[in-house]
Amino acid sequence: MKVLSFPPLLLRLTCLRPTWLPSALVRATALELAILAGHVLIYPSGLTPRRRTPALAPGPAVDPGTDGPSGDHGGASPAATPPLTRSAEAVGTVAPSAAKLEQPSADDRPPVVLLHGFIDNRSVFVLLRRSLSRHGWHHLESLNYSPLTCDIRTAAELLGRHVEEICARTGHREIDIVGHSLGGLIARYYVQRLGGDRRVRTLVTLGTPHGGTAVAPVAGAHPIVRQMRSGSDLIEELRRPAPGCRTRFVSFWSELDRVMVPVETACIDHPDLDTVNVRVTGIGHLALTVHPAVASAIRQALESDDSASLSTPGAASVA
Repeated sequence: MKVLSFPPLLLRLTCLRPTWLPSALVRATALELAILAGHVLIYPSGLTPRRRTPALAPGPAVDPGTDGPSGDHGGASPAATPPLTRSAEAVGTVAPSAAKLEQPSADDRPPVVLLHGFIDNRSVFVLLRRSLSRHGWHHLESLNYSPLTCDIRTAAELLGRHVEEICARTGHREIDIVGHSLGGLIARYYVQRLGGDRRVRTLVTLGTPHGGTAVAPVAGAHPIVRQMRSGSDLIEELRRPAPGCRTRFVSFWSELDRVMVPVETACIDHPDLDTVNVRVTGIGHLALTVHPAVASAIRQALESDDSASLSTPGAASVA
């Protein structure tokens, strides 16, 4: 496991005063409230699907790989949970031709799937999606899972079905996933326990409770919140061996994230996983999806071929 950080945007972060943390917490809280207010306004826009990418003519079958799932799994039947809904965008491009499906160009990046957190929707990624599209990502997919979802395992199974559909439609053998909070945990379960590592090249998580979180005890009545708690059956299942897992993991965690308790729970600590944990300073849980410095670091993670290329010796933070 590697724990990395990126250079600060503000020079004053390099000369911290003893009173920095309280003042930073005040600023981060104010920013969180501002982001929350803005998100409440745009939240309804995320309830309806965006323009769907036109379906492609049937082409050569995409080889999903010969390896089976990397671990056993359980949970409710997929029919017990309303399916995820897709919001697909073709940014600045037309639908790829059959020839492109056979031989994708070298600069044609894998599709990126954006998966939101608990009681949220795709609108949380409006700025990140814009950032990715402006920097050359042509296949962006926002998946909404139902607020009635009560089991992470079932949601992960449904995610797997959508990933297969996306690969078949775009002609790519692999995709990347960016998951915020619960979305990152759903994606990790799919990759680590359901064989999704044959499809997911890089999984980026933002404020995801990989080790379980102790926040909001009153919310524990919801089954999915109980699964996100430290010591739950699901968290313990993710600690099981995962030999040969092919996916790269990049986990962003913030020292001012008040949803992750303790904050280090957003780090991935697993001996079998290729993992980079990126420390973020100065912002909270909601800001992880909108801060431009985090977006830049996400782009770097998606463009990198290996974890070592993400290393920045002597750096302090993302934001």
